[in-house]
Amino acid sequence: MKAALNQRRAGVLLHITSLPSRDLGQDAYFFVDFLKSTGVTVWQVLPLGLTHEDGSPYQSLSSHAGNPALINFKALVETGWLESHELCEVCGHSTFHHGCLLSKAFSGFQARASSIKKADFEEFCFSNAYWLDDFSLFMVLRQKFGLASWNTWSDEYKNRHSESLNDVRFFMKAAIKNVKFEQYIFFKQWAALKNYANERGVLLFGDIPIFVSYDSADVWANRDVFKLNDAGEMSVVAGVPPDYFSETGQRWGNPHYDWTYLHASDFEWWLERIQTQSKLFDIVRIDHFRGFESAWEIPATESTAIKGSWVLAEGDSLLAAITTKFSDVLLVAEDLGIITPEVNALRTKFNLPGMKILQFAFSGEFNNPYLPINHEKNSVVYTGTHDNDTTFGWVQNLTVEQQTFVQTVLNVTENDNITEAMMRCALNSVANLAILPMQDILELDSLSRMNTPGTTTGNWKWYFEWNQVSSKLATRLAKWIKEANR
Repeated sequence: MKAALNQRRAGVLLHITSLPSRDLGQDAYFFVDFLKSTGVTVWQVLPLGLTHEDGSPYQSLSSHAGNPALINFKALVETGWLESHELCEVCGHSTFHHGCLLSKAFSGFQARASSIKKADFEEFCFSNAYWLDDFSLFMVLRQKFGLASWNTWSDEYKNRHSESLNDVRFFMKAAIKNVKFEQYIFFKQWAALKNYANERGVLLFGDIPIFVSYDSADVWANRDVFKLNDAGEMSVVAGVPPDYFSETGQRWGNPHYDWTYLHASDFEWWLERIQTQSKLFDIVRIDHFRGFESAWEIPATESTAIKGSWVLAEGDSLLAAITTKFSDVLLVAEDLGIITPEVNALRTKFNLPGMKILQFAFSGEFNNPYLPINHEKNSVVYTGTHDNDTTFGWVQNLTVEQQTFVQTVLNVTENDNITEAMMRCALNSVANLAILPMQDILELDSLSRMNTPGTTTGNWKWYFEWNQVSSKLATRLAKWIKEANR
């Protein structure tokens, strides 16, 4: 597997929620077939965790758990754990509706599943107990307190008094087991999709947000891992200083790591996190990799990210621990933003591919690392990521002078299709892996943008329809990939 990124490959970036059905059902399998038919051998998705109300997959309730909203219910009808009339009776895409169906499926599982399936469920619970026990307890308590953040719960639950938690485990045993069943179904459906993709030569490429949400099972159950005071509150929060995306920076609000504790505990919490992700994906991107060298700490009282400071991290020791324990794990470093020689040295030491974003290439400086002439083999090139505008939208927002410069670099004329030229430029880069967002393949404008950094509304909602994917489009993409020797 280590050699998988040492050859030229083409990939497509499309999150599961951007499929027409927005779940792990038949559309996901059709998409794998589409990728295989065009010569694409990598499917990149965003984090798969349970989101908060803003829908961001980068702020989830667990760094391990999958999002039950992605579960395909038709498959549960086929197993016999849901009745078809139950699927019709409970319709809609809300969390409430999903919860109702999953509860019905759990009842059906208990009543009709074979002894082999029940034993498989118990084995899943046992092998994932390192995160699943705390997560299921957290989710049940979260319901008890009206979905409020854990730091507002009653003291005995907020501070994990053992007697109170044991009472919950006893009196709410059924609800806890229901949460575990949801995760069992998610992981089974994901494993089936991964197996289908791998059998057709398609690798699944996942994403780990370097930080976790404060309101998460991770922080509630592992307070020592994070920089929190005795009351469990944050005095500093994560983010990035002003950059390309925002003049005031980005105040993410995540807790920072207590690297002294992590080092003393042999990075057990991080290694468990990698263990889960390595089951889900063939390749894993570390989002905000530079936070492994040093991270931007913002006083929690500040409303923007301007007044922060860089604080050193223990990324070298952590990566050594990861590569020692998981010899076959394929990691990619998201090395965008303010990258110092120290960050580059850390990435290079562990031979991790970095990222090249073509939309960042046209600053007018010929030492710009994103310019095609400055790409390197051990990297992943994109036209843009989920945080960028679509390439078509990006082009529309360029000035005439900027468009002219882009055309000059790409060696095209004003009559040529710049979006197409950008995609072909990415595919013809020396970078071993080239990733095209599905929006660019469909040549969609800014209305189809996935996310605008620094904003909390209107994001993560885009999805395509199959009538947008013509045979002509597939043939064209396959031709480009073949010509680029990918």
